[in-house]
Amino acid sequence: MAYRRTARFLTLLLLFAGLGGCSPTSAQDSGGPLLPEQAAYDVFHYDLDVTVDPGRKRIEGTVDVRAVVEEPLEVLVLNLDRRLSVRQAWEIRERDTRRSVERKDGRNELWIDLSRLYAPGDTLHARVAYEGRPRVAPNPPWDGGLTWEETSTGAPWIATSCQTEGADLWWPVKDHPSDEPDSMDIAFTVPDSLTAASNGHLCSVEQASDSTETYRWHVSTPINTYNVALNAAPYVRLDTTYASTSGDAVPVSAYVLPSDSARGARALPDFLNQVQFLEETLGPYPPRADKYGVAQAPFLGMEHQSLIAYGHDFGDGGLGYEAPFDALHFHELAHEWYGNLVTVRDWKDFWLHEGPATYLEALYAEHLEGDRAYHDVTDYFRERVAGRTVIAQTEATTAESIYHRDVYFRGAMLLHTLRYMVGEDAVRTLLRRFAYPEGTGGAGEASFRQVTTRDFIETAEAVTDRSLNAFFEVYLYQASLPVLQTERSDGTLTLKWTNTGDVSFEVPVPVRVQDSTRRVAMTGGEAQVPIPAGADVQVDPKGWILKRR
Repeated sequence: MAYRRTARFLTLLLLFAGLGGCSPTSAQDSGGPLLPEQAAYDVFHYDLDVTVDPGRKRIEGTVDVRAVVEEPLEVLVLNLDRRLSVRQAWEIRERDTRRSVERKDGRNELWIDLSRLYAPGDTLHARVAYEGRPRVAPNPPWDGGLTWEETSTGAPWIATSCQTEGADLWWPVKDHPSDEPDSMDIAFTVPDSLTAASNGHLCSVEQASDSTETYRWHVSTPINTYNVALNAAPYVRLDTTYASTSGDAVPVSAYVLPSDSARGARALPDFLNQVQFLEETLGPYPPRADKYGVAQAPFLGMEHQSLIAYGHDFGDGGLGYEAPFDALHFHELAHEWYGNLVTVRDWKDFWLHEGPATYLEALYAEHLEGDRAYHDVTDYFRERVAGRTVIAQTEATTAESIYHRDVYFRGAMLLHTLRYMVGEDAVRTLLRRFAYPEGTGGAGEASFRQVTTRDFIETAEAVTDRSLNAFFEVYLYQASLPVLQTERSDGTLTLKWTNTGDVSFEVPVPVRVQDSTRRVAMTGGEAQVPIPAGADVQVDPKGWILKRR
């Protein structure tokens, strides 16, 4: 998810923390411990068909759910926001049979009774028809739902965003990051004055006699359901192709408002340069079988798979610092690898989406303008680390309970510090290998997977051939940052790590004496450095180490 690095961001965090069940605009959180009835099946395909009525801010549609049963199952539990009503549910077998649907305690679960007890290995096919006025996003993309905006000419401009609240804000779904469908079909019917853009590749556009058009899309790779996107506006579509490092010719489509078509066309080559950098750094662009897509959106941005929601002005910056590139687009694009290719199995590990995507901004600045640009960006990140809460948890949790600014900044600075500790080549190898493990070769669908923090740590240890448990324990699972105590006395500089819990924290420390910088090993968490009398001494002069200020 994009982030706005201003005081307003803190206000949004407080807003998130205060969301409750009584507000008429509140939404249930995404993720958390799965109900046994939901853990009992694995969705492999959704077929979503939605008609959009901009004038009434209303939608109606159907979703077909196909799943493999993993535990005995006699009720199908899906999620759907309580603002939307179910018209009917069916079990699709030899003959379609209508099934009863129950909502319990006003929550967002749909309990659909099944005609028989399904056994492990059985395939389940159900259909739900629904309708209503979905939640209007109070502050997209952070506080999501549907955004019903207008262009400067008064035309409808519609977009979805639902990362922390979940896709059930606007369609029936198993709302948990652990269950990605292997593929998906998506159809949007909109007034024929609009163009509807979505994930995957466009299969057809069908005109109807009632002045509507239906756009049919197919997603050929696994997709996290919060990434399923509707964008509709009187778009101009800019098409080209991109030559991937994999050898594939990737279709490119940018959906831009007519008033911005010239600026969008000028920006598109720079966007594709970013794709090339990330391919060279991490491996092939993941959804290349479908397209690289970007859609101009009436909010800042989101990493919707193969259709980035983009709300910047087609210029440099966009995320609050003086980036020598369009940082808003870059951050969302980086999520195609960290967030979409590798997706956390539970929101407790959410930092794996945002930390690497944020750190990659610094690597791109370095690529464009060198060492000084890299440190300018990481200095900016460091100043915004709060250091008051953990960024990873050990138990299943919901998206909003883990979402705060440190999953971005502390996650990025963790990787910056690790680079000093184990070397730049090792960190680059880690980022690439975690995106595409050895043996996958960037092989399309096979590389899309759910991951955990433990997976990342094990990959880091394999790449560096050393134990990194203490490093990650302090930076991920400890609320406050480590403290580096320094004392200069009698020609000796004494360094000591404190506030590191029960682990032996041995991150080395750079020390500059006069014009020479040395790397000080912190065996057992402390060291002593001889210092000539009167010498100028600076500890960590370039800001490599994340610590309490």
